[in-house]
Amino acid sequence: MAFLTHHMLVALPALQDPDFARSVALICQHDGNGAMGVVVNRPSEYTLGDVLEQMGIVLVDQRLREHRVLAGGPVHPERGFVIHDGDTGWDSSLAIADDLYVTTSRDVLEAMAVGEGPDNAIVALGCAGWGAGQLEHELTETSWLTVPADAQLLFDTPLDARWQAAAGRLGVDMMHVASHSGRA
Repeated sequence: MAFLTHHMLVALPALQDPDFARSVALICQHDGNGAMGVVVNRPSEYTLGDVLEQMGIVLVDQRLREHRVLAGGPVHPERGFVIHDGDTGWDSSLAIADDLYVTTSRDVLEAMAVGEGPDNAIVALGCAGWGAGQLEHELTETSWLTVPADAQLLFDTPLDARWQAAAGRLGVDMMHVASHSGRA
């Protein structure tokens, strides 16, 4: 099994887990110990203005005040993850794909607040985690499609269109995929 860093998971209609139904998760890290990703198409109840205020960061760039923060997954829902493009000049940025990074450091949020952050960024609270072999098992259970990571989909596609658009990268129209599976 090839590891899926640099890919996105697209939930198939049969996946009924309320945390992941109709979700798209960007896999940030995947190795023999398991996987970590961030759901990139679920809005949370918070805005970036709310989060920065709670962190004591003064928001100078008011365009970001109403920017929706995503619900990145059920693991560590109190922890922020920033998926961004640009250089790796932020503390603890981890490369996901060419020109695509994830970080949990405060410095990128401070830079964003004053208009000096990356050109494109997604802020999410929480992440998704899979233990060793768990994701591989879910792939055999027809829970997910896998598609290469795509910055255009992440930064330019509206949230409510990402699930269908991600599947469309493989030529799959999710409206024509059965919501159940069986075994012969």
